[in-house]
Amino acid sequence: MNIRLEGTLLVIRDMEVIGGKFKKRECVLKTKEQYVQEILIEFTQDDCSMLNGYEVGELVSIDVDIRGRKWTNPEGIDKYFNSLKGWRISLLNS
Repeated sequence: MNIRLEGTLLVIRDMEVIGGKFKKRECVLKTKEQYVQEILIEFTQDDCSMLNGYEVGELVSIDVDIRGRKWTNPEGIDKYFNSLKGWRISLLNS
């Protein structure tokens, strides 16, 4: 499922390498809604570089895929997790 989010960049983290191969870079977007949300979005692999050149405080639009996955803990209980994977970012006019 794809959605577009708009807001102000609050945080841009450095790229992390996990397990020697997997790369991710996170940012936090503060929405412009009546009930403001601070949303964590991750960019992975080659998409990490999309955040290069952006700065905290800029008004942006980010297209994301909503991802969900199941994990079974050692006690056999299923847990479910969601993430937002960014795949496009662009500046908005102030």
